[in-house]
Amino acid sequence: MTRSAADGPARICVTNAKGGTGKTTIAINVAGALNDRGRDVLFVDLDPQGNATEGLGLVDAYDAEPPTLFDALTGDPSLLSELVVEHEEMDVVPSSIDMLQAEHELTIADLIARVQTQNREIDPETLASFAINVSPSMVSGSHALDTLDRALSTISGYDYVIIDSPPFYGKLTDTGVFAAQHIIVPALTEATSERAIELLMDQMAAMERQTGVSVEMLGVVANRVETTAEDETMLEWFNMAFPERPVWEVRKRVALQRAFSAGRSVFAADENCDMAAVFEEIAAEFDRTFGYTEVTA
Repeated sequence: MTRSAADGPARICVTNAKGGTGKTTIAINVAGALNDRGRDVLFVDLDPQGNATEGLGLVDAYDAEPPTLFDALTGDPSLLSELVVEHEEMDVVPSSIDMLQAEHELTIADLIARVQTQNREIDPETLASFAINVSPSMVSGSHALDTLDRALSTISGYDYVIIDSPPFYGKLTDTGVFAAQHIIVPALTEATSERAIELLMDQMAAMERQTGVSVEMLGVVANRVETTAEDETMLEWFNMAFPERPVWEVRKRVALQRAFSAGRSVFAADENCDMAAVFEEIAAEFDRTFGYTEVTA
């Protein structure tokens, strides 16, 4: 399979509701690896905390005046093209402080969708009165998890869209997964990750039932791996739980944090990092999966 412009960009959501897994660092370096292969990447920071926005050196964008990503998700999807910020490795749709209200807003939108499709004796306008942007006219269908999908559909010219999701379950995370329909899961090699991944799979299954989409798991990124018995046990569990998916191992390296602090991936950093090879492997696997057959870097 060879991917063409008509297929649109491949979309991947980097997600795990467990905090502290290094999810944002993984997302930035996957995007950096794809850029290093000559791919045009759009990075979307869906996390209200804006860690990726900060980690790409775009702190000022987080505090920008409206319109922001919040408005594109809860009002006019076509605003997204106005929000794209250039970065040396990728284009970025930054998060903003306004995104702290997004979960509330998307919950109201989803309630409006249910009311409108299930003919309950509730006036959708009454629900909308509790919202900032959302109105019944912007909600169609049986759910309102398609807002990011519709916004991304207004933008072209990219090979990949990498979405960094929030570290919690909810409508905002579901919106990112619905838009991508492909996920990778960063996880620490510690016992608590087992339960976190099981809960994530349950959440994905519930979202699939609600929306009718199918979400494909592309692989697990075991992050900050060390040489302990617990690490080895968890690596075995990852491979057992996902026998048909790759489990990539990223060892703990200070260079990854230094690159993050400098606002870039390890591929644009001032020092070499042996873990760059792992991200190169991830990017190459994505190219094979999505039909990009030529390395242009």
